[in-house]
Amino acid sequence: IYADPGKRLELYFRPKDPYCHPVCANRFPTSTMLLRVRRRTKKKQQLGTEEQIQPEVQFEMEVLGIVTTVYKFQGMSDFQYLAMHSGPDGKQTSMYDKVLMLKPEKEEFFNRELPLYIPPPIFSRLDTPIDYFYRPDIQHRSGYNNPQVSGENLIGLSRARRPHNAIFVNFDDEEIPTKPLDAAVQNWKKVCTNPVDKKVEEELRKLFEVRPVWSRNAVKANISVHPDKLKLLLPYLAYYMLTGPWRSLWVRFGYDPRKHPEAKIYQVLDFRIRCGMKYGYAATDMPVKAKRSTYNYSLPITVKKQGSHTVNVHDLKQGLGTAAAAGAKKPPSSRYKLKESVYIFREGALPPYRQMFYQLCDLNVESLQKIIHRNDGTESECTERDGWCLAKTSDDLRDSMSLMIKQIIRSTRPALFSNTTSSEDGKEQLAYESGEDEDDEEEEEEDFKPSDGSENEMETEILDYV
Repeated sequence: IYADPGKRLELYFRPKDPYCHPVCANRFPTSTMLLRVRRRTKKKQQLGTEEQIQPEVQFEMEVLGIVTTVYKFQGMSDFQYLAMHSGPDGKQTSMYDKVLMLKPEKEEFFNRELPLYIPPPIFSRLDTPIDYFYRPDIQHRSGYNNPQVSGENLIGLSRARRPHNAIFVNFDDEEIPTKPLDAAVQNWKKVCTNPVDKKVEEELRKLFEVRPVWSRNAVKANISVHPDKLKLLLPYLAYYMLTGPWRSLWVRFGYDPRKHPEAKIYQVLDFRIRCGMKYGYAATDMPVKAKRSTYNYSLPITVKKQGSHTVNVHDLKQGLGTAAAAGAKKPPSSRYKLKESVYIFREGALPPYRQMFYQLCDLNVESLQKIIHRNDGTESECTERDGWCLAKTSDDLRDSMSLMIKQIIRSTRPALFSNTTSSEDGKEQLAYESGEDEDDEEEEEEDFKPSDGSENEMETEILDYV
């Protein structure tokens, strides 16, 4: 605990009970001294029988050192949860001898019928009392009536709606929009108040003229625009595809990729970096680290959170937060631009995230492009799964890209692949990775839901507009 300044010191009143909740002490710097005090008592000699003996007391003090850190228990003790079971007659029965394995047990110990016992992981998020300041009642203007409460949207009344007015299109929809909504036009005209915004609008128009389908990350890597303004500019120039081979992409108004076979190069590929012992490396060996992990999660009462960053006047002018302060050093032309790696895949380079949404035209590898263009000129039908490409094209692309990433990891960390001896083993491993011999692996790939928090996920983008 002392080695990590962010941790709190825990004190367990029942150390042998694994369900005991501790009290926590906060760490404070101090400048005090540690003293050793000795009290010496010397008895006086007895002179007479009637005289009282007055002992002589002496104190000796010695400075042993300086104390720089102290831990103070300032919080209250949390609720305690005992491993007990209530019987039908109300009698409490201890379950410690049934749920705790204190010594090696036989199989019968694990096959016994026991009452369900699931202790909660945490009771209180805070261990110090705080004052809760209730907000005063809102004073509405005269004639105001509360809105009708509907069971369909109870949560929507508690927060302001974000009217970006984007048009969402499913793959099964027959018609596609040819112009934006009037509200989207008005929203963009309100914020388009300076020449820089007009220049950004023209740059985005040119991008859609060159290429009718774009992902948001690709747009952010080609033009420098504030993210909040981009949320208003994209619905002004394009509509959003929800399903199908162009899902999570922005399509120019009036362009229907389902009617143009040449639009297959703009299809999206959901690629996730494979990791696991059967691929030769574990998740902890990945050069691309996950943004969050449940293994590193600590309960709120056991972690002392860092203080917030102090915002100065300069930060306020450039925009709140440390990111804006760092971005202020960049020129305006590239302040909000992203790197090309957020939407382009190149051989020999690792993706920035473990899950990426690539457009097929942004896979800058010759072997991958050959897989994409295998049926050029013979496209007959646009399907929701494969679009204008041949069946299983996405699976073939994922297998080839996974092999490239494995070779990159092999070159950077050869110790992980010390057991690989021949190229035939590599071919067998690739066939095993592809999932051709295992239907379960393919089903797991399809049913896996995108993780939370990635900047490159379609769910996050949809929530920004609805």
